[in-house]
Amino acid sequence: MNAKWTKVAVTGLMLASMTTLGACSRGATRGGLIGGAGGAVVGSATGLGTGTGAAIGGTAGAIIGDGPK
Repeated sequence: MNAKWTKVAVTGLMLASMTTLGACSRGATRGGLIGGAGGAVVGSATGLGTGTGAAIGGTAGAIIGDGPK
């Protein structure tokens, strides 16, 4: 995936996560955003791809952030 489409994918994922702010708890939203950003960096470094890394990291972060209080 070239850099232009990677940026489009990451931007799309971020916008999608921002539109669900009302549907999630604050912990899940914050965890998803932080996990998505970290996943994009790790995905880029490992060759997995920033879009895929952001999706995996965002999902994991949302699950962890929405854990029991």
